[in-house]
Amino acid sequence: MSDESEATGRLVRESGKLSALTMASRILGLIRDRTRGGLMGTGALADAFTVAFSVPNLFRRLFAEGSMSVAFIPTVKAYFSEGDREKTEEFLSATFTALTLAVCAVVVAGVAASPLLVRLFDSEPVETTALMRLMFPFLALVSIAAFFQGILNALGSFMPSGFAPILFNLSFIFVPMAIGSTMANPARAMAVGVVIGGFLQALCQLPYVIRLGARFRFVSPKKAFSNPGMRRVMSLIAPTILGMAAYEVNGLVSTSLATRAGTGAATALSFSLRLQELVLGVFVVSVGTVLLPELSGLAASARWREYRERLTRALEAIALITVPVAVFAICERIDIVALLFKTKEFGNASVAQTAGAFFFHMIGLPFIGANRILAPAFYSRGNTKTPAYAGIVAVAVNVIAAFALQPAMGGSGIALALSIASAVNTAALIIMLSRVGIDGLGSALSAVALYVVRLLGFSAVAAIPVLLLRKPFGDLFGAAPSGLVAYGVPFALSAVAFAAVGVGLLAVTKDPAAAFLVSSLRRSGRGRSG
Repeated sequence: MSDESEATGRLVRESGKLSALTMASRILGLIRDRTRGGLMGTGALADAFTVAFSVPNLFRRLFAEGSMSVAFIPTVKAYFSEGDREKTEEFLSATFTALTLAVCAVVVAGVAASPLLVRLFDSEPVETTALMRLMFPFLALVSIAAFFQGILNALGSFMPSGFAPILFNLSFIFVPMAIGSTMANPARAMAVGVVIGGFLQALCQLPYVIRLGARFRFVSPKKAFSNPGMRRVMSLIAPTILGMAAYEVNGLVSTSLATRAGTGAATALSFSLRLQELVLGVFVVSVGTVLLPELSGLAASARWREYRERLTRALEAIALITVPVAVFAICERIDIVALLFKTKEFGNASVAQTAGAFFFHMIGLPFIGANRILAPAFYSRGNTKTPAYAGIVAVAVNVIAAFALQPAMGGSGIALALSIASAVNTAALIIMLSRVGIDGLGSALSAVALYVVRLLGFSAVAAIPVLLLRKPFGDLFGAAPSGLVAYGVPFALSAVAFAAVGVGLLAVTKDPAAAFLVSSLRRSGRGRSG
């Protein structure tokens, strides 16, 4: 086996291991949201919680997911590669100090400004303010957790970071049960669970960081911000923060519009996005997490042929997952939402409202999946400006489309706007990536685009039996008293029919991406058994 094939196979296998943990986390996330829906439905209290969590969550994505992923990991990986222990410790200490100071300042400002921030939304102001203040400390805790994750990922350790979100979801589920009777309402109990979950995310990764030999401490702010590595991180973060801030502010605009689209619209969008994130988290995010350090190493050594091969394989793998899943989910959206969330409080109206948003969110799933792979292709080359520019354009499209579609379509229009913007972002990234001067990359990306079209055709054919069987399944199982039977059995049978046709088409056409995934998983299985 060639070194290139083995390295690409390792990417798939490492992604698979991380996906197993992420799958567990996402399933717990669904249980968490089912618990939330069972306690509050899509009523005013649920909207208050959705709005209150959206603001600290915005800053989480800026300080944690954004900064750590695109700026910190490539930089710390370079330090680890050099092998200078003292310089590495100085850099880690500078980053830890700067990050802690920044997020603590934002937390203090956020708690103080919560009454003003709440005015941006059409939700109950007193309760929303109280919930927002409760949850702002979550930002500091999860940012430190992201710092630990960056160290571990740069050292090739992905499992502890995959386990951390599981603890967060368990906290979200069980803390409200434990303290619910002592709190004013279920939303406040859940807010406490959010903060405890953030603490557990950081705590569970610290022993692994120490075990791998990474050392850091608090240093003076002057020393922290004068560190050369920290300056490099800041230069990489600046355009990234700009692009991501625009995107996240756009998310706030969407939430604000949703609160004006009627009671429950904001919460329905939140539940719909949770389902979309299930697919993204199970496979797409895992591939992107493993891919960034891989591409960074290849870019540093100018191994561009392997860089191109790794990137295109990842894009094909993402398409092979997201395109069929999007088509099937659109066909089965009512059963999916009802099976996962329907309770006494989350009734038929809530199901219909959430399924409407889910339809339009899933249209954008393949584009969002591709963006999670295309962005690291730029970050690994030290280019954070290009994805930021593409993101700003997409944000502008999203805001304009959301304002245009919300009056007529309500929350569904806001979901459609996000999918349109995601498609624009994908197109911009592909165009700019094809112009970076890597030999053969443009034609390779064109081949991936044609592969997506073929997968869309296969998925459409596979959807035919699902649509034909919908009424017979509904007549046969719809009257069952158990939701698991009424919605779960038709969903499972439809999934079997869809998969049988889809896999059959892939096998008949000897699809290379599918064959590669299967062979990689087999090698992974043999490696574990040996």
